[in-house]
Amino acid sequence: MLSGLIYGARNTVGIALLTTALSFTLGASFGLLAATLGGWFDAISSRAVDVLMAIPALIFALLILTITGTSVLALILVIALLDSTRVFRLSRAVAQGILTMDYIEVARMRGEGLFWLIRKEVLPNAAAPLIAEFGLRFCFVFLFISALSFLDLGIQPPTADWGGMVRESAKLIAFANFSSWKTATFGLTPLLPAGAIALLTIGVNLVVDWMLHLSSGLKE
Repeated sequence: MLSGLIYGARNTVGIALLTTALSFTLGASFGLLAATLGGWFDAISSRAVDVLMAIPALIFALLILTITGTSVLALILVIALLDSTRVFRLSRAVAQGILTMDYIEVARMRGEGLFWLIRKEVLPNAAAPLIAEFGLRFCFVFLFISALSFLDLGIQPPTADWGGMVRESAKLIAFANFSSWKTATFGLTPLLPAGAIALLTIGVNLVVDWMLHLSSGLKE
């Protein structure tokens, strides 16, 4: 169990981090670009995101993974695509508020280009909410992967995964006899990977809060 928890942390956290980074790269890039460009590009991309968000994420992921198979690459791409829609909406909304500021108008009057505006003016001022959203998205992706693994559609054995460990160890509850401490441990076994999932989720949120506190410039 200890060996599974250690190797499962590497797989679960690594895949979740890679998926979150990919979804943020995709969603934030298109969100900032849509807000800055506006017009037909903003309208088309927003409607496409609305269509994807109208489909329940778990049902859509189950459908796609059933068709494409449950490989790690397919898992990363499907979840990154679904999660990028949330990042798109947030980054677009934040950027639209920033683009109304006076320093944006000054930069445009100086003749600055589109990508200069996004890289030098919009993105630095949108960093704080995007950092907070990155932590939340990582938790959601991590829990989503664990849920898919629990349903046997996520990371497949023999690769260790905390969600899959909960599914496999849940069978031991049938053999638990809570009147005896020797056999009661069978019923407590699923709590180990489940507790690891809960501790990681809480820990990531605490780290995100700490980073937001540092970036905000507030004093203790």
